[in-house]
Amino acid sequence: MLDDRKLAVLRAIVEDYVSTNEPVGSKALAERHNLKVSPATVRNDMAALEEEGYITQPHTSAGRVPTDKGYRLFVDRLSQIKPMSGAERRAIETFLAGAVDLDDVVTRTVRLLAQLTRQVAVVQYPTLTRSSVRHVELVPLSERRIMLVLITNTGRVEQRVVELPEVIEDHRIAHLRAVLNACLDGCGLAEVPGLVADLPERLPVEDRPVVATILSVLLETLVERHDEKIVFAGAANLAGADFTIGLRDVLEALEEQVVLMRLLGETTTDTPTALTVRIGAENPYLHGTSIVATGYGSGDKQLARLGVLGPTRMDYPVTMGAVRAVARYVSQILAAS
Repeated sequence: MLDDRKLAVLRAIVEDYVSTNEPVGSKALAERHNLKVSPATVRNDMAALEEEGYITQPHTSAGRVPTDKGYRLFVDRLSQIKPMSGAERRAIETFLAGAVDLDDVVTRTVRLLAQLTRQVAVVQYPTLTRSSVRHVELVPLSERRIMLVLITNTGRVEQRVVELPEVIEDHRIAHLRAVLNACLDGCGLAEVPGLVADLPERLPVEDRPVVATILSVLLETLVERHDEKIVFAGAANLAGADFTIGLRDVLEALEEQVVLMRLLGETTTDTPTALTVRIGAENPYLHGTSIVATGYGSGDKQLARLGVLGPTRMDYPVTMGAVRAVARYVSQILAAS
């Protein structure tokens, strides 16, 4: 374990390197930071930090830069995550509160995170398998066509046109709508197939062909949207970043939804709302990057995850504060919608 003085030196090295992107020397540390020790003592502490693998010297005559291990200790020993200012919090709340549906919430969230952190923001859509039914709507389009609308508790809306086997009157459609909502309201989407399995038999004979057709389309909708979806923004922020791996590899990973899903999956913890930071080699798919992520959801139920991806030379206190604040506001919006 490092003593408090060496931790202070490491913290100063990380902060200076993140700020300047230049290797940090002992003289500069002594001048810029109130370490209350001589430059010679700082040099000795830096030598000890280097020996233990927390910093490294990229060139013979250069100063030191943090290693993945050094960033890890810096993050683990953060005394506080940089809080959002009152103005920033109000701006976040106002920007996200203007969303009209789930797609808009996700789009606004990913743009906002990219702007706040100057990194690549990644937001996972709430999956249908983790959602529950809020309402089923049947909208007549013509004598033998209706629009089936499935609305989930996360604000997700799925719409399908259903071709009916016969002409059906509006009052029968209203009755079927009421039956479907009484059966499915509040149930998890994974439970829907079991709940509707014997529904046609519980209805009058004349309604069974129509409801069977509607249920077939409903179940197909759940199967089609079982896959997960991720949105990202801020790829242009990578232009000036320094990666230990090639920028091309990072851009290719962003294009691969599977890779992004795996990267976010690696950040999942037993506490859904806990911030997770994966640094450098801790990321099994992109070793030269860091990921800061957390879960968001409705109430105490995690529905999906969001976060940012960037180089290991990242302003972790600011990034962690932004990710936590945005996730909290998104959760509040979903809970209230």
